[in-house]
Amino acid sequence: MDDTNWVDTVDEEETLSTKDETIEVPQTPPVAALVMVETAFLASAASLIWLINYYFPLGPVLQVLFPIPIALVYLRRGSRAAWMGVLISGLLLAVLMGPTRSIMYTIPYAVMGVQLGMIWKRGGSWYFSILLGTILGTFGSFFRIVLISIFLGENFWLYAMNQITSWLNWLFIQLGILAQPDIGLIQAIAFALLVFNSLIYLFTVHIVALLIFDRLKNPIPRPPHWIQVIFEYDY
Repeated sequence: MDDTNWVDTVDEEETLSTKDETIEVPQTPPVAALVMVETAFLASAASLIWLINYYFPLGPVLQVLFPIPIALVYLRRGSRAAWMGVLISGLLLAVLMGPTRSIMYTIPYAVMGVQLGMIWKRGGSWYFSILLGTILGTFGSFFRIVLISIFLGENFWLYAMNQITSWLNWLFIQLGILAQPDIGLIQAIAFALLVFNSLIYLFTVHIVALLIFDRLKNPIPRPPHWIQVIFEYDY
């Protein structure tokens, strides 16, 4: 006859079951926590740069840094973390400065950070990233003009047209041209100025990102040879 007590057997099974349950308790992976903290930190940094530049404008010094933190999130942690950074920075600015100024940062600068990070992570050329960034930046300029016009109740684009018309009239007088500038010419010049401004801005952002990210061990694709020659940078 088996002397084994059935109560002891039940106790042993319960003990093993308890141990198994203890082992199978899910734990938060350290990498996931690190991604979350890093994304929140860089999104907060992006919001802080925008906030400081709004109340204490330093010209282009801080403006070239607007998309940099979000692009760094993409390079280090991927697409999902970058879009989370866009959301966090937008919500933070909405609380601190209101939804209007939050939208003005999100479009185009935060989205531009995602776009640049995506191209850089895939090894895209500078020409391609600057081209797409210029298109996005030009769209963002028109978006801001429309948004400001709506909230101010005035046509900001028409105001810009009047300023360009005055400048063209002065230029025509200096050149001895007896004609009035055509409205099509004025709008074409305004559009060209927006595109040129976005182009210069994206080129500057690339240079700043090259210098910063190399030191952070998150390098971006190498610039064209003529840029390497101009800046004499050890790539």
